[in-house]
Amino acid sequence: MSGDGAILLAILIPLAGAVPIALAGSRPNLREALTLVTAAALFIVVLTLVPEVAAGDRPRATLIEMLPGLPLAFEVEPLGMLFALIASGLWIVNSIYSIGYMRANKEQNQTRFYVCFALAISSTMGIALAGNMMTLFVFYEALTLSTYPLVTHKGNEDARRGGRTYLGILLSTSIGLQLLAILWTWQVAGTLDFTLGGILDGKVSGPVVGILLLLYMYGIGKAALMPLHRWLPAAMVAPTPVSALLHAVAVVKAGVFTVLKVVIYIFGVDFLHLSGHGQWLAYIAAATILIASLVAMTKDNLKARLAYSTVSQLAYIVLGAALANFWGIMGGSMHLAMHAVGKITLFFCAGAIYTAAHKTEISEMNGLGRVMPFTFGAFMIGALSIVGLPPMGGLWSKWYLAMGALESDQILLVGVLMLSSLLNVAYLMSIPVRGFFGKVTGSPGSAEGAAVVIKEAPLACLIAIGLTASGCIVLFFAPDALVSLLRPLVSP
Repeated sequence: MSGDGAILLAILIPLAGAVPIALAGSRPNLREALTLVTAAALFIVVLTLVPEVAAGDRPRATLIEMLPGLPLAFEVEPLGMLFALIASGLWIVNSIYSIGYMRANKEQNQTRFYVCFALAISSTMGIALAGNMMTLFVFYEALTLSTYPLVTHKGNEDARRGGRTYLGILLSTSIGLQLLAILWTWQVAGTLDFTLGGILDGKVSGPVVGILLLLYMYGIGKAALMPLHRWLPAAMVAPTPVSALLHAVAVVKAGVFTVLKVVIYIFGVDFLHLSGHGQWLAYIAAATILIASLVAMTKDNLKARLAYSTVSQLAYIVLGAALANFWGIMGGSMHLAMHAVGKITLFFCAGAIYTAAHKTEISEMNGLGRVMPFTFGAFMIGALSIVGLPPMGGLWSKWYLAMGALESDQILLVGVLMLSSLLNVAYLMSIPVRGFFGKVTGSPGSAEGAAVVIKEAPLACLIAIGLTASGCIVLFFAPDALVSLLRPLVSP
């Protein structure tokens, strides 16, 4: 299969798959089988692009010319290849999990859920494979719109309110700030193509560099830099598979992926480093890391705690981009994969706890791990990966980020990384400790004592949890593949 054909198929397969999924709505088994087949077909197509990209080629495809000199174009480079692999691979796992979760909880509008999920993945593929900033922006907006029905899935007032916050912040930042930055870039550079080394060097200087950087970083609202992070906790009203989509597979990853693309291909790593404007961005990212971690510690609701954990972890990637050196870019790029696998495991476990025990508050989970050992054991693995302890993959991205901070002589930022890892331990590891060793209160017949009869979540949920928890370990032992793929992004 040619590279351009594979690119177009990667975008069209989930889009086309949404049609038979919708038509099979009255036959759940067929609908879910079609979802899995579509997800598997997409992953296979994405895999066919890996050898070309790994060999240094850049497969390209162009659809239409939106404006003179500004085509809707696609190009597969290492960072986009990694993002496409993450999104397409985890779609399969999330679909398996969704089958168990949606059925066990008797969720309404399941067909709409699977259709919107497919549309969201199509948009994600467009973002991952975009060849210029305007193409990325088109699919970035499509992703926001296609995920809105997922956020408001439950249809109650909380869901509608969360959806308004979600849509309001993401659309206002992208149209009001990011689009302005894109148009300004096109005006001064004459192109929006993703070019290694950047397109702004020699075109802008002084305060203009900082203003453009500010517009981009806060225009990419999906990156959830404080104080434009509220949409993310607000979206936790959605079902857990949607939360996993938001936090691990597509939406937030689209945000920080775009941050990395802008730094590497629009500003250029060397240009941003020499301008000195990355420093203030690094400190904003550091503040977001610590503040979000402290807020997470105050949350008793498990999904709310995980939401603020995501805000903090996304800022690691922004920090890596802001450091603008080899180690920072590599660490931030690797964290795309490390955080995706670790955080989706945690959300899967949260959903399994809700499905099996109907518990959402951490304070109610004492002793629950003794009757749900698989779920809480997997949660511990995912948590250790987020913390960055061996033998979990999260160690490597944090190691690279710390090396990037040291190379920039930013000892304070190294301290932030170390402190945040300790905070990760406090707000994540306390959950499995409570589950395995916490004392269950109340009599056997009371609500508190009911935990003694709870079983694990449905098998489909457990299969998905097992796969992602295993992925956390596999990434620890196989970081070289990621390093080899990403090395062309920046010279050491």
